[in-house]
Amino acid sequence: MCGRYSLTSTLDALLPRLQGPLPQGLAAHYAPRPLIRPGEPVLLQRQEHGAMDMALVLWGLLAEWRKDPLEGPRPFNARAETVAEKTSFRGPWRHRRGLLPADAFFEKGYRIARHDGAPFWLAAIWDRWIGPDGSEVESCCVLTTRPNDLVAPLHERMPVLIPEGLEQAWCAPLDGPGLRALEPLLQGWDPQGWMAEPIPAGLTAAPMSRPWDQLSLDLLA
Repeated sequence: MCGRYSLTSTLDALLPRLQGPLPQGLAAHYAPRPLIRPGEPVLLQRQEHGAMDMALVLWGLLAEWRKDPLEGPRPFNARAETVAEKTSFRGPWRHRRGLLPADAFFEKGYRIARHDGAPFWLAAIWDRWIGPDGSEVESCCVLTTRPNDLVAPLHERMPVLIPEGLEQAWCAPLDGPGLRALEPLLQGWDPQGWMAEPIPAGLTAAPMSRPWDQLSLDLLA
């Protein structure tokens, strides 16, 4: 499971890792975020119309076929083992995979991060819901897999991470053999160079980072 993560890097430090133009308004509203939760706007690296692109989407997947965006669950995780089978996930798995930049994720009072503090990519799928009036909501969820030795004492699931350098390969729309070639990335990651450290009580209940509030309203408008 991955229900909380952070992105505390400055925008200047993050820019060299991002591919494609920034979403409109992001530079003005961007702020380091020590806690990111489902329902909040998140920065997504994706491929659109054959080009790498950055977007702001809501964390919690709203499937394109849903009639009412206010009814039913908005899953924030998808199991890697069944993502190709579930009705809400199989279309995005084939054609709308993406990446969320993060520098830590949280499980049961622990912060899991790289020893060097560098950001990394959470594997995600995303979708675009279009209402009868033409309004759009873009959203995503994080892929999870069985835990490695570092995370196993804390939780039975952990997020799938995509190594740096594979951004375009991961985000490109694929079918058949191309999708099967991605399966090794879903099997987990080596915990060497990572740490799990206790976090202060109450951190995961902290309020949403205020500079992003208007972005959240814009996404729902």
